[in-house]
Amino acid sequence: MTDDAKPGGTKAGRAPGPGGPAASRRQRPAGPIPPGPAPQTASLREAALAHLARFAATRAVLVRVLDRRILRWSRRALDFGVDPDQVAARMAEAKQAARAVAAALVAAGVLDDASFAAARTRSLSRGGRSRRAIGAHLAQRGVAPDLVESALEQAAGSDLASALLQARRRRIGPFGPPGARDDPAARQKALGALARAGFDRDTAERALDADPEEAERIVLARHAL
Repeated sequence: MTDDAKPGGTKAGRAPGPGGPAASRRQRPAGPIPPGPAPQTASLREAALAHLARFAATRAVLVRVLDRRILRWSRRALDFGVDPDQVAARMAEAKQAARAVAAALVAAGVLDDASFAAARTRSLSRGGRSRRAIGAHLAQRGVAPDLVESALEQAAGSDLASALLQARRRRIGPFGPPGARDDPAARQKALGALARAGFDRDTAERALDADPEEAERIVLARHAL
């Protein structure tokens, strides 16, 4: 046994504290966590810019993000025992501030729903999404109907290319195995797959009946955009 060793494997001068190593970890205080001040314009703007640095967003989506932040604060405040009427008042003020922050970012050009709609339409179209699916996606993100229609008009004529992208992904139509297009059951299954992806019957039929070489050319042209 060495001079600095003690029975039990500990070294001299290093007596374990009560509870062992786990006791040295910082203990989380018991009870509700203090909510801190209610979100205000400065903190909401900081949160908005942090979100926009990571994600593209519409005005409506950004307001939802800030509202969720306010809601989390209100829950902490209620858990901590803050008077509900005071919490409600602070929430109303914070939500008003959140909308003012979003409006200021729109005025500064940081938020632009039209640009968001156009960029997202191009991206989803290149990914094989139908006009119907793209429109639903934009509407869910709070893009105004006129901006949705404008973005879709700019992508007019792209539904066939998107349907062909879906066909290649699913190995159907011009991208399917030889003879598959002559099988009525396989064709109905392929039509169903394109219908579920949001393509109308005419577009689906055109995609399935496309010449393989022409279909490949259209798909390659879409990827080059």
